[in-house]
Amino acid sequence: MKKILILSLVILSLASCKEETARKSEPTTVPVEKAKENKVSPSSECYVYNANGSKIELQMNTNNSEVSGTLTYELKEKDSNQGTFIGTIKDSILTAQYTFQSEGSESVREVAFLIKNNQLIEGYGEVIVEGNTTTFKDLKTLKFTSNMPLTKTSCVVE
Repeated sequence: MKKILILSLVILSLASCKEETARKSEPTTVPVEKAKENKVSPSSECYVYNANGSKIELQMNTNNSEVSGTLTYELKEKDSNQGTFIGTIKDSILTAQYTFQSEGSESVREVAFLIKNNQLIEGYGEVIVEGNTTTFKDLKTLKFTSNMPLTKTSCVVE
């Protein structure tokens, strides 16, 4: 009887060892890393017009679909103004709300620029004025005929 008991224990031990070995040899799964999101890294661009006694400077930061930056107008025989803008680019047209200081008061004016051949050409059209805010009546009817195109240039860090 002792022999059967010992033999049974040996067989059980061997069987459990084989089962343990089988468990160890099973393929292990390696977790797959999540795919990185496709995000556009922010970029900066600068444009300038400087001729005939007038200067316009625009610096814009693009982050995905949002565009923001600074804009300065120093037009000959006119009051200068400078401020910031926030907008979007669609079909090569930058449209934005430009908030600026001029003659001691803050105003908001909608601006539009056609982006073409490393230049920005400002758009003009019929506007609606409400208080200190000016917007275009219809963006589809804008005329991009400015004779002061801003040319792309390197951004100078001051």
